Amino acid sequence: MAPLRAAWSDRGSATAEFVLVGTMLTLLFLAVLQLAIDLHVRNVLAACAADGARYAANADIASPDAATQRTTDLVRRSLGGAASLSEITPALEPVDGAQVVVVRVSARLPTVFGLLPAIPVHVEGRAMLEGAPLQAPP
Repeated sequence: MAPLRAAWSDRGSATAEFVLVGTMLTLLFLAVLQLAIDLHVRNVLAACAADGARYAANADIASPDAATQRTTDLVRRSLGGAASLSEITPALEPVDGAQVVVVRVSARLPTVFGLLPAIPVHVEGRAMLEGAPLQAPP
């Protein structure tokens, strides 16, 4: 009876359980960390796009092209090399009879592991052009 009881013993199972649970908790922690980084970078990009649009919509500047340089500078100062900018596209669009400066930013988000593919993100900032006459909507 003694050899059979030793075979069914729980000795050594704590090590295996620790490895399994530790791996799952580590992966969960890294997933939450990745989500936090993604949300932070996306919010910073949206704020930079909105600020670039406001800058370009000023009455003394009034140029959508000024938004590109302003947005690029803000992103570089805020994130450094964390997000790789793909494209910054300024445009002037009519919205309900008003001219609106729209800045669209496309970037790739950083990943926790270099093995994972970079996640693309697209954000947009808008600001009404100052000093532009309002037109009646059709």
